Amino acid sequence: MKIFRSIYILLFIPMVNVSHAQQKVEGLLYSDGKPVSITIKEGVIVKISRIPTLKDENKKTYIAPGLIDNQVNGFNGVSFSPEEGEPALDEKGIIKATRSLWQRGVTTYFPTLTTSSLASLKMNFSCLAKAKDNDSLMGSIAGYHLEGPYISPVAGYRGAHPEKYIRKPVWSEFLELYEASHNDILTVTVAPEVEGGIDFIRNLHDKDIVVALGHHNAGADMVKLAVEKGARICTHMGNGLANTINRHINPLWPQLSNDSLMISIICDGFHLNPEEIRVFYKIKGPDRIILTSDVTIYAGMKPGIYKNELGEDIELTAAGELRYPAQNVLYGSASPLNLGIGHIMEVTGCSLADAIQMASTNPAKLYGLNDRGTIETGKRADLIVFTLDNYQMKILKTYVKGKIVFEE
Repeated sequence: MKIFRSIYILLFIPMVNVSHAQQKVEGLLYSDGKPVSITIKEGVIVKISRIPTLKDENKKTYIAPGLIDNQVNGFNGVSFSPEEGEPALDEKGIIKATRSLWQRGVTTYFPTLTTSSLASLKMNFSCLAKAKDNDSLMGSIAGYHLEGPYISPVAGYRGAHPEKYIRKPVWSEFLELYEASHNDILTVTVAPEVEGGIDFIRNLHDKDIVVALGHHNAGADMVKLAVEKGARICTHMGNGLANTINRHINPLWPQLSNDSLMISIICDGFHLNPEEIRVFYKIKGPDRIILTSDVTIYAGMKPGIYKNELGEDIELTAAGELRYPAQNVLYGSASPLNLGIGHIMEVTGCSLADAIQMASTNPAKLYGLNDRGTIETGKRADLIVFTLDNYQMKILKTYVKGKIVFEE
């Protein structure tokens, strides 16, 4: 009897392992709206099969690659840029923010550090670098976005970035930050017109760091030169500008007219008017736009008046708009990336396929994340299952490396 039992166990265990080694996910494929079954094994897509119908024919659920957000300043009470004297960033907070983003369909994101002191930037990059490979994050942090401090100090163009920390770029200083990040700064937003800006752009490009133009007031010649030296994208196009600009000479036209520049746009319904989004879309098209959120610590929090690190009032309205009353400008966003999917579809008439391309495929391509961003065999099984009703994307399930990390 003991011998028989031992043989049974030896035979049974492999069968259990095989049955759990692969799973299937069904949904209407985002690219054409037709039913598919996706087979996942060991966190990777191994097969995509067309099927006649979904198991629940009355439930119109879509399936798409997980969203990739290249600008996340914080989320759900967690800031990636706390100053000295504020509650420090820690691994627990990073995990909390990541799990909150999973609930919104974001499976890959770039923690974004904004203008602050050198000591704070180094401290926060070091904390992120230590947590980045934590198994519980499952590779959702691809790298980091440094937005400032090498931007325009001029009011309006600097947006809500604190003027006292804005400075000209110094390569040796940046290398200190790069080392603190464990060489994982993937993109830097810079103003090309500041002293040393063009040399800085060239140095970044030589290190294969994606250069973004933002919070600047560069003219046509300067934008052209920045592109020649390696700039590839514009950060949150249409924002980071003064409230009043010259109708002919301003940063908008040279960036829009340059076919070598991609643009990122915030489609939360507050940062850009519908007609602006339509114009940007018509000029750049779905191949040269990245949807971003620019979400902050206030995303996921209740409406009200909050204090930023300098003690200034920040207002989160009931409608979800985040404002910086002192300068009468926006203070980033409180709307996660999934809300931008439906909004850009509604205001431009673009397809779901185009919207997902701008929110997943394009950033994966730009930043060299070749293992994600599309639904193909061999790619990471970073997937979202969702409904789309009246232009509202509702996340039902989120998979990261084939594991369900969120289920409604």
